[in-house]
Amino acid sequence: MIKNSMKKLSAVLLVGLVLILAACGEKADDQIFSIDDFDKIKTNEGEAIEGGTINYGLVTDSPFEGTLNYTFYSGNPDVEIIDWFDESLLAIDENYNFTQDGAATFEVNQEENSITFTIRDNVNWHDGKPVTAEDWVFSYEVIGHPEYDGVRYNSDFTIIQGMEAYHKGEADSISGIEIHDEKSFTITYDQFTPSLLASGVWTYAMPKHIFEDIPVAEMSSSDAVRRNPIGMGPFKVDSIVPGESVTLVKNEDYWRGEPNLDGVTIRVVNPNVVVQSVKNGEVDLVSSFPTDQYPDNKDLSNVQFLADVENAYTYIGFKLGKWDEEAGEVVMDPDMKMADVNLRRAMWYAVDNDTIGKQFYNGLRWNATTLIPPSHPDYHDGTIEAPLYDPEKANEILDEAGYIDVDGDGFREDRDGNKLVINFASMSGGDTAEPIARYYMQAWEAVGLNVQLLDGRLQEFNTFYDRVEADDPAIDIYQGAWGVASDVDPSGLYGRNAAFNFPRYTNEENDRLLAEGISEAAFDQEYRQNVYKEWQKLMVEEVPVFPTVYRAKLVPVNNRVLNYAVGFDSSTGIYRHELAVSQDEPVKAE
Repeated sequence: MIKNSMKKLSAVLLVGLVLILAACGEKADDQIFSIDDFDKIKTNEGEAIEGGTINYGLVTDSPFEGTLNYTFYSGNPDVEIIDWFDESLLAIDENYNFTQDGAATFEVNQEENSITFTIRDNVNWHDGKPVTAEDWVFSYEVIGHPEYDGVRYNSDFTIIQGMEAYHKGEADSISGIEIHDEKSFTITYDQFTPSLLASGVWTYAMPKHIFEDIPVAEMSSSDAVRRNPIGMGPFKVDSIVPGESVTLVKNEDYWRGEPNLDGVTIRVVNPNVVVQSVKNGEVDLVSSFPTDQYPDNKDLSNVQFLADVENAYTYIGFKLGKWDEEAGEVVMDPDMKMADVNLRRAMWYAVDNDTIGKQFYNGLRWNATTLIPPSHPDYHDGTIEAPLYDPEKANEILDEAGYIDVDGDGFREDRDGNKLVINFASMSGGDTAEPIARYYMQAWEAVGLNVQLLDGRLQEFNTFYDRVEADDPAIDIYQGAWGVASDVDPSGLYGRNAAFNFPRYTNEENDRLLAEGISEAAFDQEYRQNVYKEWQKLMVEEVPVFPTVYRAKLVPVNNRVLNYAVGFDSSTGIYRHELAVSQDEPVKAE
């Protein structure tokens, strides 16, 4: 049982928790919002002028890394930039399935376990060279190469015939890929999966004529990635100020048609000043808007707020092992501090994520229950009973598992009676980052767990992920966020061979379910839904991580901007080259 001293401490801390949450202000009913309150496509005001430029705010509290190529990037700020000047060769619909509307078309031969891709004749790189089948295949050869230093090599590639032999250096080419002519090639798979018709195909090419003379191990740091990247998208890079800004000009030769705008300027905007930047018209669009700032700015006269359910969730992760670089797989360690599932489950019960969503995000983030978010409604299972805020239950679990306050200092020791200090890594960024991290630590302290912020401070974005990915032994738990892929298959984040499996968790049941989710039987949607329902339940039981909140992507769009949607693809029917403005200067708030 918990000693009286711990009970007194818990009572004091619970008062502190109330004060932390109250610091965000009491939320009246009209200050709690819903994703359903917003449109996804902007209402146009006025007529488009010829040309013009827009300013795009990349909201981050740290410089962008500048790995500006789909094959090599690892952080969200970089891909936000890449998406403006390069693009997928295949388009997707509202259900995240590939369509024939992109820069390439495809033909499936399920009997042969193959897909043949054909690139349109008018698709060119920014330097005027045609995008070829060799370019697309080259990206597979780079990602599968033994000296590739990126994070893309996963089960999407290993199921290609001959890829593993190529990856191990046992073959000079990938036997399952056959180029037919300048514009078409076929990939044959060891196993044909339903994921292949969504995000299971790598849909990004690399300009082989630029990269072929660069050693694979040096590509990610080369000028072709860092200083002079090219793509096939509607805008092309004109200049880069490393970590700060990118200036783009229109690609007159864009395959969908010449863009309306003359160019786009992308620049880093600190979360602390994004509201002012929007008000003053310094930016027309932003990568994200702090939802905690929305109530005070919802009536801004110079913008229309749009939103959509983000393909993402925030989560608390527990370090359970290491990444074996040589074997290319996760290895769990039963001696890790967070190895006991009872400790992990108790920490989930100890936090009030529903109140976090309301108090810090005004309802525009909301309590998360499973690791498949509602952005995938065909597979998200909202009926699963995940732990909800119940500190008494957390205390009960910890007591029964043997985490007892032995020395009477108010903190529980581990099951062997040794002092237990849990090191927590959390990112900086925005006004809410610190109070939320502080709330979590005090919530855990209220049930007797001594959780300390790593290095006594929040970590900036790049440092945070460098340390988490490297399995820094100083990190026991961390607060992260994942954007999820178009396809529901979670093996790229939680598979045994996934470098992004940052908690370093796996077991045989996890392996089985992830394999079943991409099996031939999973072409039957009901079967696949049942598999992922089981997987979501397993993750709730095993708690390698626990989701905290689902997210709305909130975007204020300046009134002068025309033809904008949250998501440029065939699901909205609006594409970046159609962006336009109704006047030269941004509209400022009155």
